Amino acid sequence: MKFTHYKLGHQSDGTVIEVTLSGNAANVRLLDNSNFQNYKSGRRHQYYGGLAKSSPIRLEIPYSGYWHLTIDLQGLGGKVNSSIQILSEALPPF
Repeated sequence: MKFTHYKLGHQSDGTVIEVTLSGNAANVRLLDNSNFQNYKSGRRHQYYGGLAKSSPIRLEIPYSGYWHLTIDLQGLGGKVNSSIQILSEALPPF
């Protein structure tokens, strides 16, 4: 499986990750370290995020730890480019 991988390193809870996509819709997954290993191996995993049809997408780190962000087109066609920005604290609700 092809995917784009961003190693986010250790992040504190409440940190917001902003993902910008250009191109097609894509699956955006925020995974802790053990779930990322399962994802890479094709095993069952849990993640935050999902199918992103518009951009930017903001995901909040739910608890402190080592985090990964992946972007893939699994089940989708086309091409997508991505970039991320780590914001230092949670944004106010809309």
